Amino acid sequence: MNVPFVDLKRQYQVIKQEVDSAIQEVVLNTSFILGKPVAEFEEKFARFCEVKHCIGVNSGTSALILALQALGIGQGDDAITTANTFIATAEAISCIGAKPVFCDIEERSYNLDPKKLEKAITKRTKAIIAVHLYGQPVDLDPILEIAKENGIPVIEDACQSHGALYKGKRVGGFGVMAAFSFYPGKNLGAYGEGGAIITNDDSLAEKMRMLRDHGSSKKYYHEYIGNNYRLEGIQGAVLSVKLRYLDEWNEKRRINAGIYKEYLKGMPVVLPEEMDYARHVYHLFVVRVKDRERLIDFLNQKGISTGIHYPVPIHLQKAYSFLGYKKGSLPVTERFMDEILSLPMFPELKEDEIHYVADCIKEFYYEG
Repeated sequence: MNVPFVDLKRQYQVIKQEVDSAIQEVVLNTSFILGKPVAEFEEKFARFCEVKHCIGVNSGTSALILALQALGIGQGDDAITTANTFIATAEAISCIGAKPVFCDIEERSYNLDPKKLEKAITKRTKAIIAVHLYGQPVDLDPILEIAKENGIPVIEDACQSHGALYKGKRVGGFGVMAAFSFYPGKNLGAYGEGGAIITNDDSLAEKMRMLRDHGSSKKYYHEYIGNNYRLEGIQGAVLSVKLRYLDEWNEKRRINAGIYKEYLKGMPVVLPEEMDYARHVYHLFVVRVKDRERLIDFLNQKGISTGIHYPVPIHLQKAYSFLGYKKGSLPVTERFMDEILSLPMFPELKEDEIHYVADCIKEFYYEG
């Protein structure tokens, strides 16, 4: 049996007619950049996230950059985040001239540890980017409380957590803004690059709409030095179709996670936990294992694709060596980096495929 890590073709076959029709309409109307398809998606996604505004952009990285830029953060400022995330979170901070400051993670959720946050705050701290990693919300209440006490805005990086719940409410509406990625493999994925920022702040929304389009609200009249971060019409149309299915797909991911946990019970595998404040949407199903590289090779020989998210935490990446972090700086993050392994996870994954993955892991540990 071959088990892919993600299979976007299976999903496309289910929604093919709707997607093809939506794309054809964009082509016929030549609404290729922003326009009606994007505006309609923005309205729907804002409503889905229970916020006032959605600003569609061309990637999750751009969404983070725009959020920071709209807050006026730049040279000489710091922004605190986690090193256990995709590098784009830190890159966005660097791109606007600020410095990323990394905080260690909790052992159970793999998200930023609020208990370690306050020690990282200085007079230079101008933002906290709270990442909802792998589909599980970070514990927001203590982070928001610390931020409020220090007068620091919180940006939610929800690029992996579309539709996840924190204490019964969808992520994205807690901080001053939230960034989403619509990279094709995400829970809500475009057919190319895409992203969005959501907010309840009218003035920030207006500013970000201009910043994504060369600082302009009227063609050839520019109020800010912006950039070209616009979302394409075809992506807006595709996302509108797929948004109708997001809750259903997230529930299928949760069911698949439950099946994994049942089949892997009792094996030498540390399973992901769902925190009591969270409704995890399992963008990734991340376990911790011993002898990871040999296990990956074994599973690959059995036709099972896996991933590592992420093998080198950001503070130890060569690109950020100038910050001066060394091994031992973030002990929890570093302890896990050699153990984490992402198993196949997508809504259309079948139970017999999950069973096969579990059987192969069992064979590796007990019969290999």
